[in-house]
Amino acid sequence: MIRRLILPALAGLLCACGGGDEPTAGPADAEARFDWFSYEGRDEVFAQALGEGDYQNPILAGFYPDPSITQVGGDYYLVNSTFAYFPGIPVFHSTDLVNWMQIGNVIDRPGMLDFKDLGLSRGVFAPTIEHHDGLFYVANTCVDCGGNFIVTAEDPSGPWSDPVWLPEVGGIDPSLFFDEDGKVYLMNNDAPVGEPRYDGHRAIWIREIDPDTFQSISEPIVIIDGGVRPEENPIWIEGPHIYHVGEYYYLSSAEGGTAINHSQVLARADNVLGPYTPFEGNPVLTQRHLDPDREHPITSVGHADFVTDAEGNWWVSFLGVRPYEGDFYNTGRETFLMPVEWKDGWPIITEGDELVPYQAARPALPAAETPGIPMTGNFSLREEFDTPLDPYWLFVRVPQEEWWQVEEGALVLTSRAERLGDRKQPSVVARRQQHLTATAMTLVEFTPTPDSEAGLLAMQSDEYYFALGLGADEEGAHVIRLRRRAGGDQSPRGDVVAEVPVEFSSGEAVRFRIEADRDIYRFAYAVADGEFTAIGGDQDGKLLSTRTAGGFVGATFGMYAEKAD
Repeated sequence: MIRRLILPALAGLLCACGGGDEPTAGPADAEARFDWFSYEGRDEVFAQALGEGDYQNPILAGFYPDPSITQVGGDYYLVNSTFAYFPGIPVFHSTDLVNWMQIGNVIDRPGMLDFKDLGLSRGVFAPTIEHHDGLFYVANTCVDCGGNFIVTAEDPSGPWSDPVWLPEVGGIDPSLFFDEDGKVYLMNNDAPVGEPRYDGHRAIWIREIDPDTFQSISEPIVIIDGGVRPEENPIWIEGPHIYHVGEYYYLSSAEGGTAINHSQVLARADNVLGPYTPFEGNPVLTQRHLDPDREHPITSVGHADFVTDAEGNWWVSFLGVRPYEGDFYNTGRETFLMPVEWKDGWPIITEGDELVPYQAARPALPAAETPGIPMTGNFSLREEFDTPLDPYWLFVRVPQEEWWQVEEGALVLTSRAERLGDRKQPSVVARRQQHLTATAMTLVEFTPTPDSEAGLLAMQSDEYYFALGLGADEEGAHVIRLRRRAGGDQSPRGDVVAEVPVEFSSGEAVRFRIEADRDIYRFAYAVADGEFTAIGGDQDGKLLSTRTAGGFVGATFGMYAEKAD
């Protein structure tokens, strides 16, 4: 059993920062006391012995999409998208590109961004991180909540500045390039000049910005229109990065959409403003042409960012997914790592029918210690709540009141009328599902009433989730209830799949268990120290998949407490 690592905590999270109002104390409602939470992942592909000198892909398993990476001497820092979850944009640190430890979050206090009423797949998309002259920069988009912005920090673990908004920059996926002459450029995805010729017709734009204010000081120009082969009507050119190598500026972008046709394409120019000539061998990374029925497929790869190791070898981080059937996956888009080979002046990631590997030779860097909170491979983790919450825990949107506490070895949640399914800010504390086959468990002490419930959930969004909780019927008798919501046309509380009476003393503990086995989810409960009892039978877990639920997030397991209006 791997014990949790005490990292910089979320203590003091709800402070008056960034121009936001100071959150108020929550109402004196019924409280649910969660004494512990455990998670175990046991994927077949991770059970294979890791070769000596090899590393495991994905390097960040579970919902860690849109990686961006930067190097500062012997240190590497990586960020990911989190959409409308909070804290937003995790920051990871590594010294070997293989073992990653989360050291903080960029969006870590109310008032920085407002995710109110947003779907979970809106909010912060595709952050990019850069380092220049002792300062870290993250450029990002808050979709439906303000547009494009830049934040900075001297220490990547935080604190990060309040957002500097870029009102003249439209679209999404901003990234920065610091040229040797001191000029700073911003690239982004936006609509093309004039009317788009087809659905998905986008362009990559570039402009010079002021290095202090980040505001535009030149007119934006298009450097890629549509994609690298515009005659083929390519879709969703996005996620641009520029690298200056030798005599050329290389523009790397994702193309084809973030699903099974995803890819990475390159163009280069002898001037940062272009014109850019596409690589004839594009794409340099994709798996879209391979047999979808191959064993343990990795698909949808793209959105790449390059970096070098101590010997000058090139590596690339990118997103991919691990479907268990067809295009069904519940673990979201994950972060992978691969070596890069330069051929005839171009950085190549995959060629022909080359597979993205689950195991490969490590970078030429001293191996770092395995982090206390593992990010890949099979592992088990138990949270005893004896210290403030670590930064990997997630909240649904930004808390505006103090409805949780960590006290006396327990996570205490206040049951509130803002419930899962309402697109509000429910009393939910969650962690990512990082394995196709996984088990989450918790123990809760709670005295329910007919209008309250607390327990364990598996969720993909407000519209798609399972909730296994302790509640009460209209007469006040205690019941264990399994609910399922499978779409926005259902009631926010979903349908009751099963409900069974239970007898125990007020405040006595109940254990809950959720087992994910690829597309099957199973639920069970146990009173006090008793044996587990199954409830609800086998449930179709595909409702938690991206293919069914849509959006860009992965499934999470979480503890919740709620009450009726």
